[in-house]
Amino acid sequence: MTGKLAFLFPGQGAQVVGMGKEMAEQYPAAAEVFKRADEALGFSLSEIIWNGPEDQLRLTYYTQPAILTTSIAFLEVLKAEGIAPAATAGHSLGEYSALVAAGAMKFEDAVRVVHARGKFMDEAVPAGLGAMSAVMGVDREQLAAICREVSVTHGPVELANVNSPGQVVISGKAEAVEEAGRVLKENKGKVTPLVVSGPFHSSLMQPAADKLAAVLQNIEIEDAAVPVIANVTAAPVQTAAEIRNALTRQVSSSVLWEDSVLAMRNELGIETFVEIGPGKVLTGLLKRIDKTAKGLLINSPDTYAATVAALKGEPAEC
Repeated sequence: MTGKLAFLFPGQGAQVVGMGKEMAEQYPAAAEVFKRADEALGFSLSEIIWNGPEDQLRLTYYTQPAILTTSIAFLEVLKAEGIAPAATAGHSLGEYSALVAAGAMKFEDAVRVVHARGKFMDEAVPAGLGAMSAVMGVDREQLAAICREVSVTHGPVELANVNSPGQVVISGKAEAVEEAGRVLKENKGKVTPLVVSGPFHSSLMQPAADKLAAVLQNIEIEDAAVPVIANVTAAPVQTAAEIRNALTRQVSSSVLWEDSVLAMRNELGIETFVEIGPGKVLTGLLKRIDKTAKGLLINSPDTYAATVAALKGEPAEC
């Protein structure tokens, strides 16, 4: 496979009980990552990941370190193949996996930070006061304008995740999200309320961002070995200062995923994207963003073997 290669890492929502267990059973390098997570956190995260129950795994402060750990377990096995990226990126929480992959953060630090991040996000807004909805079929600019108008009268509602053309998630005060949904339906938009514990990636998450900033100041962050595309700007960050700033802002800002993929394609010349971690959400979004981009997947031993074979059959220039 010719051309530059990027690694992509999924965010919250990709979790499933049992994820990564087969990989850990077959590859000691993967099993070691789960063990390191348990030791770093001081409790058995691997037990929650592999055996549930599902409602416990869905708790934000377990979900976030669980997805990070599973993603890095797959990554550690891949490293042995000598396959390296020219850039990395992750969706929301996945940005921490991308930073570990780029050598900017130690895994143990990252897993502790995202566990705290999950707690801060869970505590930022009382249950029931915030909401999120997925919106399809409405132009991004029109959607942003509707959110601005509704915010004036009903409280904040903002673009949380700009995932792909025609697919955006809005977030904010529950009554504002509901009103925006009503207006969007009048404008032929398809609106789907999401089952979430808070209004993530909205200005209501600022208390969580403030707490996270304090934690990040005490974490050792190195300059990244390759560009990491930041969610908040869809632009590369590499220095420790840029990374801290981007991670702090990310909690209460939009995830510019569509823009991030296009930046990797058009500015960095990335031709092949490998999604590493549970699920296949990012591979699906990639097809909606740029049908000419090549997408590969590592979310099981089978997909790992197939992806490595594909990459080694036509070596990527990194």
